[in-house]
Amino acid sequence: MDMSQQTLTPEKAVTQQVPTSAKVVARDVNVYYGEKHALKDVSINIPDKSVTAFIGPSGCGKSTFLRCINRMNDTIPSCRVKGTITIDAQDIYDPALDVVQLRARVGMVFQKPNPFPKSIYENVAYGPRIHGMSRSKADLDQIVESSLRKASLWEEVKNRLQESGTALSGGQQQRLCIARAIAVSPDIILMDEPCSALDPIATAKIEELIDELSQNFCIIIVTHSMQQAARVSKRTAFFHLGLLLEEGETNEMFTNPTNEKTQAYITGRFG
Repeated sequence: MDMSQQTLTPEKAVTQQVPTSAKVVARDVNVYYGEKHALKDVSINIPDKSVTAFIGPSGCGKSTFLRCINRMNDTIPSCRVKGTITIDAQDIYDPALDVVQLRARVGMVFQKPNPFPKSIYENVAYGPRIHGMSRSKADLDQIVESSLRKASLWEEVKNRLQESGTALSGGQQQRLCIARAIAVSPDIILMDEPCSALDPIATAKIEELIDELSQNFCIIIVTHSMQQAARVSKRTAFFHLGLLLEEGETNEMFTNPTNEKTQAYITGRFG
């Protein structure tokens, strides 16, 4: 990653002041896949204990940027990331940073539920065990129960913890994946289209859960559904052709967007 520091002009410095509530701060982030320039000069402050939604048409860069926040793009050989991303003022692309620890701090929930082919208990216990977070079976039991409760799944599975996680319904599997992410006590939870494979009832449960979790976690969600963004997020960022065109309070953006392309996307004229 290009660690060179750019000198800010006075105008740029004013627009890039970091609020004390910012959990994630990105400055001039560019992402390349080989010769393709996928993300262009993205700068944004993402608040703690809140939900921020990334919206925009397919291929606009929103998932690419989401994956920069836990360095999942590192796994793609052709990918290069330039710019700066910090979490709690720590540069997450610092060569001295332990990427394994970063990914424990920044949980990820994917588009399709992907529980391990293990028991419900082991799905949740796996992370705390490998990170040395429990000293005894009782500790681990407590973490598993607490995580499943936070994911609103405990009452449904408490008598079947030894059954396979893959035997659950789609919505339950996704809540299990959220419990798995919570179990390692992250600061941030990234969600990439977490409801796109779910039915409306399961989607409503996940959205209710997101609202509850935002009291304790910084949540960033990529969604194609503007209705979902409006329902669950406090702030929304609109991406288009690799550019972050607009971001702000969700209510304001959906009722009074400042960018013409945001207006066109929100009203369904393209996307």
